[in-house]
Amino acid sequence: MTRFTQAELEAARDRLVPDVVAGGLRVLFCGINPGLMTAATGHHFARPGNRFWPVLHLSGFTPRLLKPAEQGELLSYGLGITNVVARASARADELTAEEYREGGRLLREKVVRLAPRWLAVVGVTAYRVAFDDRTARVGPQERVIGGTRVWVLPNPSGLNAHWTAATMAEEFARLRVAAEG
Repeated sequence: MTRFTQAELEAARDRLVPDVVAGGLRVLFCGINPGLMTAATGHHFARPGNRFWPVLHLSGFTPRLLKPAEQGELLSYGLGITNVVARASARADELTAEEYREGGRLLREKVVRLAPRWLAVVGVTAYRVAFDDRTARVGPQERVIGGTRVWVLPNPSGLNAHWTAATMAEEFARLRVAAEG
C-alpha cells in the first residue's frame, strides 16, 4: 500500500474521484463522499480500515476480494460506484446539509441517466439528509428514481461500530439477492 504524508492527504482534498459507472448496471453503490485516502489514490473506499471491499466479497457480489485499485473490474459484474458528495474530506461530518441536498439532486439526475436496477446508498444518515427522508432505515426504500429501486446499506467505514463485517455482509447479500431477481 502506498503511504501518504498528512500534507499529501490534505492536498488531495481538491481532487475529484472519477465514478466507476456504466449504463444499465445491476447495482450502483453510492458512498457518502471520498475520504482523503480515496482522493489521494483515485480509488473508492481506499482507506485500509474501510470494510466495503471485504463486505462486497463476503456478500457474494464479487467472486474474490478486490483491491481498491481493481475497482474497474466492478463493471464486469454489473456494479458501479459513485458518491453523494464529490468533495473529499477526512470525515463525513465535515459536510454540510446543503452539500448533501445538492449531492442528492445530482445523484438523482445521474441515476435517471444511467438507469441502474438498484441504487445502494451506503450510509443511512447521508441518505436521510440527501433525500430528505428522516425516517429511512437500512434496507429497501419505497422511493424509486426513474425505474431504479433504492436500498440503504450500512456505512462500511471502520468508524461505524454498530455493524460488523459479518452483519454488513448479510445486508449486502439481501440486496444482491434482490438485484438478481
